[in-house]
Amino acid sequence: MTRHHYILMLVLSAFAFSSCSSGGSTAEEESTPTAVTHVTVTHIEQGALTDTITLNATSTFLQKNYVKANAIGYINKVNIKPGEYVHKGQLLFTIKTKEAQSIGNTINVLDTTFKFSGVNRIVASTNGYVTQLTHQLGDYVQDGEQLAVISDHNSFAFLLQVPYELHQLMAHNQTLQLTLPDGTQLNGQVASTMPSVDSLAQTQGLVIKVNSAQPLPENLVAKARLIKAAKSNAAMLPKSAVLANETLTEFWVMKIINDSTAVKILVKKGIETSAKVELLSPVFQPSDRIIETGNYGLADTAKIRITQ
Repeated sequence: MTRHHYILMLVLSAFAFSSCSSGGSTAEEESTPTAVTHVTVTHIEQGALTDTITLNATSTFLQKNYVKANAIGYINKVNIKPGEYVHKGQLLFTIKTKEAQSIGNTINVLDTTFKFSGVNRIVASTNGYVTQLTHQLGDYVQDGEQLAVISDHNSFAFLLQVPYELHQLMAHNQTLQLTLPDGTQLNGQVASTMPSVDSLAQTQGLVIKVNSAQPLPENLVAKARLIKAAKSNAAMLPKSAVLANETLTEFWVMKIINDSTAVKILVKKGIETSAKVELLSPVFQPSDRIIETGNYGLADTAKIRITQ
């Protein structure tokens, strides 16, 4: 074998080795799998959807009756205790005038037909609870001095402070649902609207009457739900299925067009709750598959794999 033949064989061998190496790399690159995201799907639902706002309502007795002394003298008897429920006409106090206390039964001794006692009776003017008791047995009181406070049972209500910018909602919220701290739910009816607005908070008070089988205490804070908007037949998706940009100016969903590809569809939202979002456009079919989980960060025409 000549030297030229030897060099030619070396060149051909090197070229063949290079070709084999290049072909192996291409095959390896072609065999590398494309990244696939595992997702779950949901479908469009049709049903009632309500957008609400929750405000605090505080229980109160709108009317309080102030029991006052009707004479100058000493409290001779106290028939009530704080927190006690009293009835109209019930005896609360007796007051013995200072004159009677001074002369005792002298007048009756002089004239047995006079029947002078010098004791004045004070009775309840309404049904209610004794919320304040300011004097006790033996106290010396002046005429007109406050002895107790009775909260009128019939004036019990919840006072709801509504921001004035929402006052137009009250036309459709004359019946409200109140939720107490223990979870009890009561139906309330708007009885009246306060004729003034808080100068700082710019809220207007609403008086809400409730029917409760059990007596409720004053200053109890309940949650009142106001309906802002409602639809009886809305097209909606779970809230996690609707994505948005950082400025919340654009919204979209990821729709599955085949078993392995999802595309980005821009949507327009309507009513939104804590769990559901109404879609105004475009119109989706009940059979359309929308990604519910695994959709965050997916690009248009992303490769996906549906999991249960």
